Amino acid sequence: MSRKNKSARLVLEDGSVFEGLSIGAEVSVEGEVVFSTGMVGYNQSLTDPSYCGQILVFAYPLIGNYGVPALHTNAQGVPLNFESKNIQVSGVIVSEASMEPSHYTAKQSFSEWLTVGQVPGISGIDTRKLIRLLRENGVMKGRILVDGSEEPVRDELKAHAPVKLVSPKDVVRYKGHPDAPKIALIDCGVKANILRILLNAGAEVIRLPWDYPLESIEYDGLFLSNGPGDPKACTKTIAHLRHALSKPQPIFGICLGTQLMALAAGADTFKLKYGHRGQNQPAIETESGRCYITSQNHGYAVHEDSLPPGWEPWFLNGNDGTVEGIRAAGAPFKAVQFHPEGCPGPRDTQFLIDEFLQEARAAKDSI
Repeated sequence: MSRKNKSARLVLEDGSVFEGLSIGAEVSVEGEVVFSTGMVGYNQSLTDPSYCGQILVFAYPLIGNYGVPALHTNAQGVPLNFESKNIQVSGVIVSEASMEPSHYTAKQSFSEWLTVGQVPGISGIDTRKLIRLLRENGVMKGRILVDGSEEPVRDELKAHAPVKLVSPKDVVRYKGHPDAPKIALIDCGVKANILRILLNAGAEVIRLPWDYPLESIEYDGLFLSNGPGDPKACTKTIAHLRHALSKPQPIFGICLGTQLMALAAGADTFKLKYGHRGQNQPAIETESGRCYITSQNHGYAVHEDSLPPGWEPWFLNGNDGTVEGIRAAGAPFKAVQFHPEGCPGPRDTQFLIDEFLQEARAAKDSI
């Protein structure tokens, strides 16, 4: 740690200061400070586009012990070990960072990975105290200040419209099996494992920018991806979804996709006090009462009382009772706040994606 021994501090908007040592890039940044309770999967978490513009605090005390593998992609160019090709967070806060990883797949240390990605971090922080502060007062903006570096420059796009940064600029097409359904995917920051599941099922996937007009696309099923930021900022996406809700093709959403579907249907969303981020969030199916342990990463939720007639809660959070899924009565429109694809975390609910693909295949066969 000889080269990474500069002093660094996290300064929160309420004036709280946490002192530590710099790891990763020796630059200063700002962002919304959030925390995750996950014990493993830091490679996937840091590359999750839903974290774009945020400073991520890990609750687990030791990060980096198994290092970082090399970036490999499948035949379609989709990352295999990460959820995107780049680190998406603005900064990282850990209690202790392992400088000497021990795993046969490790190609670089956690700190080296951050340095290459030009992402700063701080170790030596009392993360338990920090997370308790965020739970009591809610997530807040903060700055990572590394000694000797310049003051961070505010990135308005990353702060207010991060979806524009993580969504593709052009349409990307992935060929599928001739008998498989054609899936239009609105990419607001899709995780790689969602793509891998769809492609492994043989589906033809048309990956669309966040604001692409759906009226010009033919599809058997519409998939709404996860992504960062306030869903109400995605006004163009919401407008296009209103048109899609008038069509018979099935629609399935994940995370941000749930909030966008709700807004398009006429419901309202709100910002959670400190969000749901981790791999052990209980989601209870309203009809069966069955509880699933899920992977989650979101800071907004749907107001249950705002759901219009014909829509109902599908899942509820077992901790705070907030809506974790919605569905339409009499129409194949469903969405969940949690991540059925996991990565990191359990994949106990991946069958929901499989059910959507079956509905899309039925829609294809009915034509």
